[in-house]
Amino acid sequence: MASETNSNREHFGSRLGFILAAAGAAVGLGNIWGFPTQAASNGGGAFLLVYLVMILIVAFPMLVVEMAIGRYGQANPVDSMKSLTSNPAAKKLGGLVGWIGLSVPSAVLAFYSIVGGWLICFLLGAISSLLGLEQATEWFKGFSVERNLFGAIVFYAFTILIVQGGVKKGIEKWSTRLMPALFVLFALLFVYIITQQGAMEGLKHYLLPDFSKIWDRKLILAAMGQGFFSLTIGGCSMLIYGSYLSKKENLPKMAMNVTLVDTAVAFIAGLVVMPAMFVAMQKGVQIYAEDGSLLSSDTLVFTVLPLMFDSLGWWGELFSIIFFLLLTIAALTSSISMLECPVALVSERFDIKRSTTSWVLGGLIALFSIAIIFNFAQLFGLVATIATQYLQPTAALLFCVFGGWVWNRQAKIKELEQGCAEFSLGWFGKVWPSYVKFVCPLLVVTVIWASFG
Repeated sequence: MASETNSNREHFGSRLGFILAAAGAAVGLGNIWGFPTQAASNGGGAFLLVYLVMILIVAFPMLVVEMAIGRYGQANPVDSMKSLTSNPAAKKLGGLVGWIGLSVPSAVLAFYSIVGGWLICFLLGAISSLLGLEQATEWFKGFSVERNLFGAIVFYAFTILIVQGGVKKGIEKWSTRLMPALFVLFALLFVYIITQQGAMEGLKHYLLPDFSKIWDRKLILAAMGQGFFSLTIGGCSMLIYGSYLSKKENLPKMAMNVTLVDTAVAFIAGLVVMPAMFVAMQKGVQIYAEDGSLLSSDTLVFTVLPLMFDSLGWWGELFSIIFFLLLTIAALTSSISMLECPVALVSERFDIKRSTTSWVLGGLIALFSIAIIFNFAQLFGLVATIATQYLQPTAALLFCVFGGWVWNRQAKIKELEQGCAEFSLGWFGKVWPSYVKFVCPLLVVTVIWASFG
């Protein structure tokens, strides 16, 4: 099956293109919104330290599995999972695992695009505020069905336009522009915020760990979950991007580069958001409740930080634009990888033009988003929970079990030795096959168990 779809498959044009695209897929609101929020809720520096350890022992080995399955299969998630075995029954099961995997990006995109739409509206609201257009600002920052529809549709249009361009002309071209822009915007924000009163206190809270909290069970589980989701393990994006990776490339090294870029973004987001929270506290914005818990963890990005920008006058408005532009870019680099998963399947299976597939599938998922917008209170939280707490960890566990137990050990090692001839000689090559088989499934089960706790 894998060889059939292999003949004219597009590949990334450069190493940097792949690293930035894959890191872009992983870098989303989870890094810029979720990570600092989790750090603020779980003791700052202690959380950061545990998170860095968890990324290496939980997320990285599984990222290698997902990328290796994609590159071995050279196809969409369904056909790549089937290619791992010649046993007819296991092949069928593999196909089913691929379909479960594919449901993840589709379900996540349905609610993620709504949030992406909010970001675009807040960005436009910040621009209209700077221009003194009060009515427009009020509309963009208000929470109405019309505004939510407008934002989501604009966000979908951007996502579809990038995906229809293909791997090199769409995903790679835009990732190599958007990701550096992300770092430049972060640097600007950091320089600005660190000069404000109260910022240094926030920086200390973030960078100096309280070692007594490091063994806190709640903190360890939160860090494990955050690491797992920040690299979109089980989200199919890494599998599909792996399938566009040349066999000449050193796969573990590429996976490590993606991990490092993704972790760097989360770390830098903390450098910006944590001091910003302390600056906001200096300005009288209440962030923590009496018991020390965050008051508005899920809306931190939309309430607390804009309040801080508002209190800083004209400069604040300017940096508010930079902040929401940054978040929109982060959301887009993820959404393009989500849409790419079903688009790859349909255009490969039915040999349909990519542009048609992108608009049709993007449109279908957008219809689901529109249904969520019209029934927001009932559906938004429900879809988000099903996608991130049930579907994604289940897909990750199944990828892990298939990659560890069904995929023959020799074939696995051979795949990784392409582009890295000495793979099985190093300690990682010796440990990894068994680690994926026994340790990774246990870790994923722990993440699933913790999400119900």
